[in-house]
Amino acid sequence: MMTSNFIDYVKINLRSGRGGSGSSHFRREKHVPKGGPDGGDGGRGGHVYIVGNSQHWTLLHLKFQKHIIADNGKGGEGGRRSGMEGEDIFIEVPLGTIVKDAETNEFLAEVTEEGQKVLLLPGGRGGLGNTHFKSSTNQSPRHAQPGEAGLERWVVMELKVLADVGLVGFPNAGKSTLLSVLSAAKPEIADYPFTTLVPNLGVVAYRDYKSFVVADIPGIIEGAAEGKGLGLRFLRHIERNSILCFLIPSDAENWGDEYKILVGELEKYNPELLHKRRVLVVSKMDLSIPEMEEEMRESLPKDLPLVFISSVTNTGIQELKDLLWETLQEENKEVAKQVESSIEILPQAPIENDTEEELE
Repeated sequence: MMTSNFIDYVKINLRSGRGGSGSSHFRREKHVPKGGPDGGDGGRGGHVYIVGNSQHWTLLHLKFQKHIIADNGKGGEGGRRSGMEGEDIFIEVPLGTIVKDAETNEFLAEVTEEGQKVLLLPGGRGGLGNTHFKSSTNQSPRHAQPGEAGLERWVVMELKVLADVGLVGFPNAGKSTLLSVLSAAKPEIADYPFTTLVPNLGVVAYRDYKSFVVADIPGIIEGAAEGKGLGLRFLRHIERNSILCFLIPSDAENWGDEYKILVGELEKYNPELLHKRRVLVVSKMDLSIPEMEEEMRESLPKDLPLVFISSVTNTGIQELKDLLWETLQEENKEVAKQVESSIEILPQAPIENDTEEELE
């Protein structure tokens, strides 16, 4: 069986570098047989960073790197020469990557921006040379500090796909076909459930050279929040989408029940997902008759925007693009308002006007 190149989970052992030891050297020259201490400090060990890189789409490049070790610092030398610092390690990860401790599941870092750099493990400090221990009572210190040991930790890196719109639906609801019509993406399409086993991203070209990103999330089934089917593996990708587009196929047995099951699974996994803006789409209208539209409307929520489409005949596709773009703009405005309201405006101190007092 061919393995997928979409890797969204890796477990890696990270180790920062050990600090170099300080030197206990003494100055010795031709006419200075008993010079004082001149041992230099050891260099610090290499740090371990993660860096956001938008050119990476998966964690595939880290799949076979089970151990990543930074260089140790070099020891100090005579003449108060400090040792060289260990070379830092920069692990490039796609945007949307989170890092957790593999043993405690403690959250360590999250990368969502291009070039964002997060220190995961600092290198050990270098030891001090014997010049630092010279005193009036100890003119010839013969000891220096050893370097600090580096840190070691097993971490788990998980990728949560970043997209503007997430397509949510049961297997074989037509999500991949819709993505191929909306964008230039070419996901695998077939007439059987679970054709999509990994998230697919597509850039949708909109009017006046605008665009937005749509993610085709692998199908959800009842019990997914408990790990059934593809389970929790792909539910996490829905968390990073700005808005959710629910696809209900026209040939479903009960359109309203299917929508309720999808919402229920999202609520079990993460109740905060229900705060996202939602758009309802009834797909595969080429398999239905126009007279059934009213019956579908009655069974689905009245407070959500609803579009009927057919990816085969392109019916309703432009209307869907307009709706998604409009909903995205509303969401962006709402986020901007929340950011503005969270910024605390400090009250200015009143300006004292003592002109009248001076005149008196």
